[in-house]
Amino acid sequence: MTENSLRIAAIVTTFFANSHAGVLVPKFLRGFPTDDGLIPPRTQIASIYIDQIHQHDVGCQLANEYGVPLFESVRAALTLGGSKLAVDAVLLIGEHGDYPRSPIGQEMLPRRYLFEQICGTIIEAKHPIPVFCDKHLAYTWADASWMYNTATTLKIPFWAGSAVPVAWRRPNLEHPLDTPLDDALTIGFHMLERYGFHAIESLQCQVERRRGGETGVESVQCLSGKAVWKAGKQGQWPIQLACKALNAIEDGPTTLDPDKIEDPHVFLIKYIDGLSGTVLMLGDTGYVKKFAYAGTGNGCMTSLEYHIDSGPANAVFSYLGLNIEDFFLSGVTPSPVERTYLTTGILESLMISNNRNGQLVSTPHLGITYKPSINPPRRPSRERPTGSSIDEWPMPKPGATPKAKIIPINRDGTIRGK
Repeated sequence: MTENSLRIAAIVTTFFANSHAGVLVPKFLRGFPTDDGLIPPRTQIASIYIDQIHQHDVGCQLANEYGVPLFESVRAALTLGGSKLAVDAVLLIGEHGDYPRSPIGQEMLPRRYLFEQICGTIIEAKHPIPVFCDKHLAYTWADASWMYNTATTLKIPFWAGSAVPVAWRRPNLEHPLDTPLDDALTIGFHMLERYGFHAIESLQCQVERRRGGETGVESVQCLSGKAVWKAGKQGQWPIQLACKALNAIEDGPTTLDPDKIEDPHVFLIKYIDGLSGTVLMLGDTGYVKKFAYAGTGNGCMTSLEYHIDSGPANAVFSYLGLNIEDFFLSGVTPSPVERTYLTTGILESLMISNNRNGQLVSTPHLGITYKPSINPPRRPSRERPTGSSIDEWPMPKPGATPKAKIIPINRDGTIRGK
């Protein structure tokens, strides 16, 4: 298969300018703005399915501008309106939209449902194709397990994850393979589930490189409010390491000031091999606006800042998108999907702990072992965005340009006879 002949079906929950669909799909249409210039797409978006049309939708306008057909069903998007699978890969973006919350506060995004529709079409074709799922696999472990196991059974090349591990880093480093680690901590901010996932992934992409590789997680606990600071004083999480991570954030606070932090949370993650992992979520008041990491081992302490803001281009999604293209073209995941399978389970268990007022949650189902990739994913080589990463990135004003018409389904769902 030649480059640009690989056809992608984009299956998204909703598509407005700053939604995940809005910052990722257009790069597959226009090109990927990076520090080294605008990199042309090596693939093509062949179809789009939008589960919910947002009041500020731009997906229908972009589909019209680039001549991409919009379909009424997932199956039609994968068959291009025909009767057989007609695409070579699927970009599944189940983020944002008008969906309810579960009893424990999770966004009930229909990632499993959409993945089921994709798998059903693949089963009909008897031809597995690569699928990328943006962010965590699903909001429940039951759904995530079904997705992971189904992909394995059907031999579907499957990848998922956050953009934060491929963001700019200052300093630009990561742990060498088989690094001895005793403690590791990530600073996070904003919404507990949505951004908590990014913070867990920014931790996991580092600690999976420790000596022996990933061994899985024994238990988790989510503490809130005053209990966060009490646990720190009692030595349940490393305050010194938190300050080291804070010091890595440019123009950020140099020490923890509980009086300036509203609604803090701490995720305490106990790994099976004895490693202690901490995610310190510092609210939504602007006390911190970046992710940061610090780890200690062999008496040495390492820290770095993850920088995700590059202005209108949202170029961190360029680096994620380039890795997705690499995956679609090669069938090889840039990082183990088991990373995100594990972080999905960690996140759900933390939401359960939070709902139970900080109860420790045992996680025997998270004994997930894997080795990190020897060749890490593409990510920026510089510490800050430059070049096309910081260029303007015009998007259509909602309703100001023509929209593509959604192609209605042509099957009634009933199969008679042979």
